[in-house]
Amino acid sequence: MSFNIRFGSAKDGDNAWPHRKDLVVETVVRTSPDLLGLQESLSFQVEFLSENLPEYEVYEVPRTPDGGESCAIFYRKSRFELLDKGTFWLSEEPEVVASKSWDSSLPRIVSWVRLKERGSGKRVVFANTHFDHRGAMAREESAKLIRKRIPGIAGENPFIITGDFNCADGSAPHATLIGDDGAFVDTFRHLNPEVLPGKEGTFTGFKDADDGRRLDWVICSPLFEVRFAAIDRYRKEGRLPSDHYPVTAVLGF
Repeated sequence: MSFNIRFGSAKDGDNAWPHRKDLVVETVVRTSPDLLGLQESLSFQVEFLSENLPEYEVYEVPRTPDGGESCAIFYRKSRFELLDKGTFWLSEEPEVVASKSWDSSLPRIVSWVRLKERGSGKRVVFANTHFDHRGAMAREESAKLIRKRIPGIAGENPFIITGDFNCADGSAPHATLIGDDGAFVDTFRHLNPEVLPGKEGTFTGFKDADDGRRLDWVICSPLFEVRFAAIDRYRKEGRLPSDHYPVTAVLGF
């Protein structure tokens, strides 16, 4: 599951974090993912979700030393053992904390974990990111950087990338990241090859209808079998858990 939970300090009135935090938990529990990537997650939101989702371990690194958004990763501890973890910045100096480049409005990050499946011993790299919302060049260059770095981190092991990419499929960053060599698979488009304009949007702004843009993706290496991929439009009593729909996929080793 990839889930932009909308940063909890936003002045959203009736849709502010205190009014929907339990619904966010309920939304995750309904799907019960083994791997969960959050975007716009602030530390107090991660803490609340961790307390209410005790079956998961969490890896969280804020994008700046003074806090701010993380791309937190939750993984089911009964299924996976953590082998390694890391975060790099989407910039020309990826190892420099809080660095930004190109036309990015904010520092942006990729957090990742290397996991071993208990029992089988199979390994997987799970990465999570959030592209810049303003910089077109930054999104394009971020796609190039991820395409270069994640296979190197994964090595011979399969990888999964979740994120809010702030651009639709068919955009230049999407084309760059997915490529035409089969090395990166857009799980939703893989199972839904026909583009349906107006029916695939993942950003709602807490409104009744989305804007038609599929900004949130689950991407995987071809070492996985894509068995299912969907946009989760769950709401309760008219309330949405966030201003983005979460997206999900079921992948088989």
